[in-house]
Amino acid sequence: MVRQTAISQLSAAMSDQPAPIYQRVKQAIISQISEGVWQPNQRVPSESELVNELGVSRMTINRALRELTSEGYLMRMQGVGTFVAEAKGYTAMMEVHNIAEEIAQRGHRHSSKILALGESKADAEQAALLGLTTGQKLFHSLMIHYENDQPVQLEDRLVNPQMAPDYLQQDYTEQTPYTYLMRVAPLTAGEHVVEAVLPDARQCRHLAIDAQEPCLLIRRQTWSDNKIVTYARLLYPGSRYKLMGRFKGHG
Repeated sequence: MVRQTAISQLSAAMSDQPAPIYQRVKQAIISQISEGVWQPNQRVPSESELVNELGVSRMTINRALRELTSEGYLMRMQGVGTFVAEAKGYTAMMEVHNIAEEIAQRGHRHSSKILALGESKADAEQAALLGLTTGQKLFHSLMIHYENDQPVQLEDRLVNPQMAPDYLQQDYTEQTPYTYLMRVAPLTAGEHVVEAVLPDARQCRHLAIDAQEPCLLIRRQTWSDNKIVTYARLLYPGSRYKLMGRFKGHG
C-alpha cells in the first residue's frame, strides 16, 4: 500500500509542461525527494511498477533512474533495488561563502573546534602566498567545522596581519574567520583551485574518516583592495560534501 501511494504521489507530481518524458519523470522524483515525501534510504518503486503505473516505456524509466543515480539523488543496489540517497551538504564552487550560513540554510546546526590559533614567521612559500617577505609575521589558524556534530570541513588558514591585525583576538567558536575577515577586509577578488586528494593520518583523525576516503580540497586565496588577505586550505570529506556552481552562457 505504501509503495502504491508513493507511485500515486509521483504521478500527481509529474508536470504537464512540454519536456521529454524522462525529464518529467526525473523532475517529479526530485520534487518528491526535496519535499521530504520520499525519505533518505527509502526504497523507491521498481522499474516495472513505474512503467505500469505511469504508462511510459521501460527505456524512459531506466534513463530517468540512471541519471538520477549518477546525479546523487538515488542509489541502486544490484539485486536489491533502488533507494533514495542520503542528502549531502554542498558548498558553492564559484563563490566564497560562510560555511556557518550554508549549514544554517539547510536547517542544521554549525559548530567549530579551534585546533590552533597563533603567530609565526613566514617561510619562503608562505611569504609568497601572502605577498610578504620571508621572516615576516603571519597569523595561522586551524579548525574543524561541524554540521550537526559531524565534521565536514578542516580549515587551515594563513592570514596577512597587515590586513587583519586583530585576527588572533577573535572568538571563532562564536563567529567564523570568514565573518571577521569580511568585516575588516572586504573581499574584492578571489582565486581557488579544487582537487581530489587522499587525507593524511592527522586529517583523518580530525575529520573522523578512513584513510582511503577521498576528500575535496579547495586552496583559496583572497584579496581586498589589491592586497592579499588570506590563503586557506579547506578540506571536505568526499562522502559528506559536494561542490555546486552556477554560470551563465553567452548564446
